[in-house]
Amino acid sequence: MTTVWPWLSIVGLGAFHGINPAMGWLFAVALGLHRQSRRIVWLSLVPIAMGHAISAALTLAAVVTFGAVLEPHRFRLVAALLILSVAAYGVLYGHRSRVRVGMRAGMAGLGFWSFLMATSHGVGLMLVPAVLSLCVADGAADLAIASSLPVALAAVAVHGAAMLAVVAVVGIAAFEWLGLAALRSAWINFDRLWTLALSATGIVLLVQ
Repeated sequence: MTTVWPWLSIVGLGAFHGINPAMGWLFAVALGLHRQSRRIVWLSLVPIAMGHAISAALTLAAVVTFGAVLEPHRFRLVAALLILSVAAYGVLYGHRSRVRVGMRAGMAGLGFWSFLMATSHGVGLMLVPAVLSLCVADGAADLAIASSLPVALAAVAVHGAAMLAVVAVVGIAAFEWLGLAALRSAWINFDRLWTLALSATGIVLLVQ
């Protein structure tokens, strides 16, 4: 069970990101409605997923590299403070620094937008506790790059697959039946939930 729960949390985070409009499906739906094309909605999912995955992969690669030169307890402290800093930034400035992309954006622009959004939300950082748990479950005393990097990349793949599946379901449902007008009044603020989740994760790492 020590290896099952981290994977379940990675899948859960992917599903949470998938249902969050800020992670891309709302843009895909708006772009599809603007161009009156279901095909555009489907095509938009590819750069959205790629930008999200690249951001998470780069973050985890940097974390694993940095963690390889630090004592585990000190590394957890640094990771916790970094996650809490991202959460604090989201509370203070997140609503002022949203990345804006017009309806004429191409697939490359959409992928870059997705990368920036995932990075600003601290998506890769949120996977750190699960990756740490998996490395410990494998018997590693510290974050050796050779053993931890494959685990981190596998976590990104599983997370990205879960996110893409949920984005596809929600995005197509919104395009076909809901429309953007209904979403303005019926959807909840996932950014606040995400900030709370980041804060909770940082606190858990801090007290471990």
